[in-house]
Amino acid sequence: MSTARTAVGTTLETEEHQALRAAVAALGKRYGRDYMTTVIREGNHTDELWAEAAKLGYLGVNLPEEYGGGGGGMAELSIVLEELGAAGSPLLMMIVSPAICGTVIARFGTAEQKRTWLPGLADGSLTMAFGITEPDAGSNSHRITTTARRDGTGPGADWLLTGRKVFVSGVDIADATLIVGRTEDARSGKLKPCLFIVPRDAEGFGRNQIDMELHAPEKQFELFLDDVRLPADALVGDEDAGLLQLFAGLNPERIMTAAFGIGMGRFALSKAVEYARTRQVWKAPIGSHQAIAHPLATAHIDLELSRLMMQKAARLYDEGDDVGAGEAANMAKYAAGEACVKAVDQAVHTLGGNGLTREYGLASLITASRVARIAPVSREMILNYVSHQTLGLPKSY
Repeated sequence: MSTARTAVGTTLETEEHQALRAAVAALGKRYGRDYMTTVIREGNHTDELWAEAAKLGYLGVNLPEEYGGGGGGMAELSIVLEELGAAGSPLLMMIVSPAICGTVIARFGTAEQKRTWLPGLADGSLTMAFGITEPDAGSNSHRITTTARRDGTGPGADWLLTGRKVFVSGVDIADATLIVGRTEDARSGKLKPCLFIVPRDAEGFGRNQIDMELHAPEKQFELFLDDVRLPADALVGDEDAGLLQLFAGLNPERIMTAAFGIGMGRFALSKAVEYARTRQVWKAPIGSHQAIAHPLATAHIDLELSRLMMQKAARLYDEGDDVGAGEAANMAKYAAGEACVKAVDQAVHTLGGNGLTREYGLASLITASRVARIAPVSREMILNYVSHQTLGLPKSY
């Protein structure tokens, strides 16, 4: 077995993947951290980068070719987000719009839903948000109280959607939001999860922006759904498929969150390494001292190991192994979150006081890096998953 050498180390990627990585890295370099910090400071959105990434085919690289996508999968899309993050300009909505929503619609949507949404999601002209978390449910999807009921009888009857969602990214710039609700099973009376496309201008669909200490172009929102009337075809996929369709979106979310964390960690590490090579306090650069060099080497190792698990998760998912991908995606998200936080912390520490200045662009990552640990699911819930699903240990809840 042969491996290929790239700028990010020895990988198991194809030549096409390496070429994609290099091309996206070049795009990211043209924008960089200065672009991102300017956008955030001015309260704008990353419209220019989003548009150029879309024009080059990067946003829809995972979507079917027949709908204008690249025909690839999560392996390719995760490369795009990782490299943009490594350049200091990650696009958070890539996790939501093409990865979660695009994947769910491509796999389970009707022919009309695919025609309506996939071309726009692929070329960046349409954006979709994703709403699952609720104030009283947190990570427990079984406690979701947003409910959908038929207004009438028969398959053509409208739906009425009622409930609340929190921490929904980018609703203000999204054309629609893919909402996780629950419908009643006529046979058992139990509630089951279902996915609905809710247009941004739907009557009864309201939002409030959440005041966050996290500074990012993508804002966070609380959503209110007050008997939002939706046509029958707003339901994505089979009403009886339940968790299968939901996890078809959550596994890509975890893979892409891993890419987000790895990219951010790489950016921070690169800044620290550059500083350690040139910063001289006594007779030699500070990077020559093991107290500086070893923690940076450890951070690099952890990021590389995280990428390997992410690559495994992406490959399993793209091959259709949803069960295997579920385990690997959770592990990748956990590993990347930990590696990201540690890399950012060590980078700031390496620069000392300079690490907290606006000039070097690392201080804001202290808060941002926590996202990879917390969202879309906490590290503790991932440990629960591995404890129960992989190790077979009993539950405490």
